[in-house]
Amino acid sequence: MTRSLIRPARLAAIGVFALAGLIFWVSFNTAQGTNIRSDDSMLRLSDLIQDRSRDNAQLDSSAAALRRQIDALAQRDDGSTAAQKRRLGSLEKHAGLKKVSGDGLAVTLDDAPTNATAKVPGLPDPEPNDLVIHQQDLQAVVNALWKGGAKGIKVMDQRLISTSAVRCVGNTLILQGRVYSPPYTVTAVGDRGKLRTALDKAPAIRNYLEYVDAYGLGWKVEEKNAVTLPGYSGTVDLRQAKPVE
Repeated sequence: MTRSLIRPARLAAIGVFALAGLIFWVSFNTAQGTNIRSDDSMLRLSDLIQDRSRDNAQLDSSAAALRRQIDALAQRDDGSTAAQKRRLGSLEKHAGLKKVSGDGLAVTLDDAPTNATAKVPGLPDPEPNDLVIHQQDLQAVVNALWKGGAKGIKVMDQRLISTSAVRCVGNTLILQGRVYSPPYTVTAVGDRGKLRTALDKAPAIRNYLEYVDAYGLGWKVEEKNAVTLPGYSGTVDLRQAKPVE
């Protein structure tokens, strides 16, 4: 019975690895100078990645439902005391496995129009890379929100945990085996004043805002009341780690 319950989770992992292989292949070709916006093979590959992303989302949902069943059975039969269960619940909450609610902020970043020109006199016309959201832009927002004391963060519809990695290939976001296109929304629960202050103080975000003013990249910060972030439902297996020196 246990093997049949775990099998969908393994299928989800296989799907993630397959998608990762495709991502590396795309990155290699992009490094060789391929025009990802016009090359036909890139466009076909993009469609394939989108299909795999939808498959992964369905497998993630199925695996999450099975994990909830397994957890419920384990908690019923593990013989833990009430204090131990409370301790486990607290650890799961801090690890991002439980939903969290409260006031917060939502930050949205978006590409500039493809025909954008310099909005400030004297600036050169933008290069293509000046008009799109990059990995470091999203990571800067996430890092600033954590620094501002966020109790939880989600990017798009997925909760972040300690092993989550924000990765961009071309003008798409790859997050935990799923693919997203801009605009990108990062939502955090926490003290809104501290979160906004952390955003304002981050050097990388100040640099991004210069491009917002110069070329029209999208930037919006919204205050949220009683927002709820879902618990992370993917695998939590740590496959590799290196101690900080």
